[in-house]
Amino acid sequence: MMSAVADPQPAQMVPDADLDHAVEVLRLLADRTRLAILAMLDGTEMSVGAIAEALDRPGPAISQHLARLRAGRLVTSRREGTVVHYGQPDEHVAALVKNVLQHTEHELYESPPHHR
Repeated sequence: MMSAVADPQPAQMVPDADLDHAVEVLRLLADRTRLAILAMLDGTEMSVGAIAEALDRPGPAISQHLARLRAGRLVTSRREGTVVHYGQPDEHVAALVKNVLQHTEHELYESPPHHR
């Protein structure tokens, strides 16, 4: 007699190179300052000075974080005269940051702020 329930499909294996890259992205996000920078850049561009002021951190420290994010292709840069503006490269970075922060809200609040 045949079972009415189909055998589940085997889990699809993610290629090692993809997993390695994802781990590197998560390592870049696993820093409070870099995560705050990416959250601030959602839908906008900001200069190093504006980011440093908003986070109350020294400009050189912010520049170092931005260099790491740029190397990881998590931010874009655009020069306007002597000022460099930073932004997010695509909707995937924005979604990644938003999802991790919203997940955190679900863990920390009975009524997460993004549901209010």
